[in-house]
Amino acid sequence: MKTSIVILNWNTAEYLRRFLPSLLASTEGRDAEVIVADNASTDASLEVMASEFPSVKVIALDKNYGFTGGYNRTLREIEAEYYVLINTDVEVTPGWLEPLTEYMDAHPECGACGPKLLSFSDRKRFEYAGAAGGFIDRYGYPFCRGRLFSSVEKDEGQYDSAPANVLWASGACLMVRSSFFHALGGFDEDFFAHFDEIDLCWRMQLEGWKVAVVPAAAVYHIGGGTLPQDSPFKLRLNFRNNLLTLWKNLPATIGPAKARRRIRRRMILDGLSAAVYLLTGRPASFKAVLEAHREFRRLRKEPAASGAHPVDGIYPGSILFDRIFRKNRIFAFCRKEKV
Repeated sequence: MKTSIVILNWNTAEYLRRFLPSLLASTEGRDAEVIVADNASTDASLEVMASEFPSVKVIALDKNYGFTGGYNRTLREIEAEYYVLINTDVEVTPGWLEPLTEYMDAHPECGACGPKLLSFSDRKRFEYAGAAGGFIDRYGYPFCRGRLFSSVEKDEGQYDSAPANVLWASGACLMVRSSFFHALGGFDEDFFAHFDEIDLCWRMQLEGWKVAVVPAAAVYHIGGGTLPQDSPFKLRLNFRNNLLTLWKNLPATIGPAKARRRIRRRMILDGLSAAVYLLTGRPASFKAVLEAHREFRRLRKEPAASGAHPVDGIYPGSILFDRIFRKNRIFAFCRKEKV
């Protein structure tokens, strides 16, 4: 099989009912298959698959291994040239798959690519989780072409002129070259969920491969289908895994001494965020940041490599500062990065 489209499901039976039919229709007559992996759901997901989609292969895992462990275990059982990792809350559009496979076929140096991610609820706008391709700033804060913090742009074709090299493409819908995925050891299972695709894409670039967004492909994403945006657990994973991503990859990108200085500054900024949570009456969020830092110190290992290997998609400034004073500069940076 050339392409295996793999949905990792956990307690989202209604999304399977809603979005799986159009996904299956989009693969008819193509060298592609759809597989559903289930992370030990406790809702009716397996019953729905058995009764309503009996022809779809299901891989039932024995417990919830998270995004990282669930996909690692599932993909070890699947042979295909390309994997597409896709969330249950994604609605595909007609012809969404071909631009991705065609781009990967034409660019053997590309390890991963993603489509343009649009909002399911406001279909003229980008979606928060990935928009038109992801970047980070000098302190590791992620943003996208089309999304800066909570500000999301309308899609007016401003990123459609050509595929673009980015630091990361969203795990909500991500095509990866299977050989590269396995060569890197898959996702880092210490992450469990969140920031895992940023770490994977960064590691790909450090090995000399590229990551791109292909705007000719587009999907619609609901977002927050498994964990709500205000979940302290989600906040803890994001803060912790952000630091782990920097710790693992920044020394090989800019050198170990400079990387440690930046990470220390980022941790100070996290402390300021925690103080804001506490002062605005959000003690659970305050606690989540503290727990994230404790877990980061426990989980961090010595980086595997150091040096100075520039990668695509790192904004040299601070988006916290430039959001206030030079917002247009950030979006100009996003638009200039072309393949």
